[in-house]
Amino acid sequence: MTLSLDTFYLPVALFAFSMSATPGPNNVMLTASGANYGFRRTVPHMLGISSGFLSLIALVAAGLGALFLQYPTLQTALKIAGSAYLLYLGWKIACTAPRRVDADSTDGRPLTYWQAATFQYANPKAWVMAISAVSAFTLTGSDYLLSAIAVSLVCAAVNLPSISLWAGFGVALGRLLRTPRAWRVFNVAMGALTAGCVVLIAFH
Repeated sequence: MTLSLDTFYLPVALFAFSMSATPGPNNVMLTASGANYGFRRTVPHMLGISSGFLSLIALVAAGLGALFLQYPTLQTALKIAGSAYLLYLGWKIACTAPRRVDADSTDGRPLTYWQAATFQYANPKAWVMAISAVSAFTLTGSDYLLSAIAVSLVCAAVNLPSISLWAGFGVALGRLLRTPRAWRVFNVAMGALTAGCVVLIAFH
């Protein structure tokens, strides 16, 4: 079966954009990183998110998502692990992020590629996106493999430019922060928003 633009690729792309561009743990952290470290130093963070998400979709398509349906305790464990890590990241942003770092400075340290990629496996929103994409858009029978590969690639391709908007938004916000107090308020707010994602996890 041929995968058409209007009945397959466009709906998948729109789904990926709506899920990737809306607020969530990744985008809050990218906003904070863009403001504190600049766009260039946030690129590994963005690439880690997209590649980690791609691998997550691939694993879900291979059958990993079915484990959550068969063993609900795995989902509970994921929520606990994700919540704990989000609280840690929230504390890190609020308490240890620099007050202002120029794009070429070596002070401070944004999230690395591997940290961002690994975080997708503890990010409940990423799991929801992956499971929803695979269940909604893959085809059955002999067309499953081709459609699963297509879904994975389209989602990853749309994800990167979508999340980069948030890093750019952070850069723009950083240019408006003129005083140490303003930076302190900004980082505490970003840390609180990151930690606040735990509430969304608890009620999902």
